[in-house]
Amino acid sequence: MSSLDVSRGVCALVPGLQHWLENAFYSVRIVDAQSPRERDDRRILLATEIGHATHRDILINMVDGKPSLVPAANGLPARVAFGLEDMGFAFALIAELARPAAVPAVGDNASTRLMTLAGRVARSDATVLIQGDTGTGKEGMARFLHAQSGRVTRDFIAVNCAALPETMMEAMLFGHKKGSFTGAANASEGLFLAADGGTLFLDEIAELPLALQAKLLRALQEGEVLPVGATHPVPVNVRIVAACNRNLAAEVAAGRFREDLYWRLNVMPLELRPLAERPGDVTAIAAAMLLRMSDVAKDAFVWPTAAALEKLTAHVWPGNARELGNVLQRAVVLRDGDRIEPADLHITGAPQLRIVEQVLAPADPIRLSPTSLRDVAHHSKLEAVRAALRETDGHRAAAAAKLGISERTLRYRLAEMRELAA
Repeated sequence: MSSLDVSRGVCALVPGLQHWLENAFYSVRIVDAQSPRERDDRRILLATEIGHATHRDILINMVDGKPSLVPAANGLPARVAFGLEDMGFAFALIAELARPAAVPAVGDNASTRLMTLAGRVARSDATVLIQGDTGTGKEGMARFLHAQSGRVTRDFIAVNCAALPETMMEAMLFGHKKGSFTGAANASEGLFLAADGGTLFLDEIAELPLALQAKLLRALQEGEVLPVGATHPVPVNVRIVAACNRNLAAEVAAGRFREDLYWRLNVMPLELRPLAERPGDVTAIAAAMLLRMSDVAKDAFVWPTAAALEKLTAHVWPGNARELGNVLQRAVVLRDGDRIEPADLHITGAPQLRIVEQVLAPADPIRLSPTSLRDVAHHSKLEAVRAALRETDGHRAAAAAKLGISERTLRYRLAEMRELAA
């Protein structure tokens, strides 16, 4: 977990920021702006506290009108200015500006708990199996495991097993001797030896042929590989992180994956849920992606409006983060104004469909009309508001930040709830 200092002045001005940062996998410490600090400490300060800031810090300012981001440059810290309407996205943006490169973007409490577990797993040398749909961030999790491990000073090698030519898989993984097959003009150490002392990430592990699975099992069990054409095995010290977008246990049951290899890989299982089940991450990932897509150095960071952010968090994202990235990139390029509006987000599919599926029992024969579909979606939003208020002990700013909406939008929702209760 990354540590981050927040000044008392910031906490007084925007009390919901601490809650967001804690959900974003930060250990937050409240400090006085002028208190002594370590050289590498990073702090979030008010713009008026710039006299106590270093170039590593982030200054925030509450303003009326358009939000802005000025990146760190010429020894000056980064500056983020925003109003109540844009507070939800601004919190996510601040978290992403401070986030270390090897830590995935998260903003959902459940994701933070998973990251905490992954941090504990990383400190061991145990083999890890990451399962989740395509686009849920399996490689990002693998890189985090490597960065948090004792192998961080050695190489992280990532290979997509589905992209390896089947005739070359063995040689590419385990290496080969010169002349061991047609075209082998030179010897090659292979990916296992390239990752010696570090981490080898085997993505799409289910795509390995059964014959090669047996050789992989031996490499894991014995800590050695036999290059193609060699007569003596070569010792190797590699930590394996495997990933699969299919249920590997089901692949075993179907006879497509070796059961003994499955149990050898499944020492420390980590399950990444679909993006639709972690709405807090949508805002965090959107902030991270927009930072990469926008030319921040030229003061051209593109902010989404609160309404656009609400549209993003309402969608079910069947393509997960990859779909989100496509939608945001189109919006950045094709937007009509200087901000991303809801109309700029060309999202296909009906976001209410997943909500209806969750509310209705599988055997429920009721057929809903379009009017009742809207009612179900509306009811679901109000239930989300109630849950957020319970989890934040009634703190409106924190609840709005958790939901990824502005406080003004939250006030509208609360007014609707009061009218329904009257």
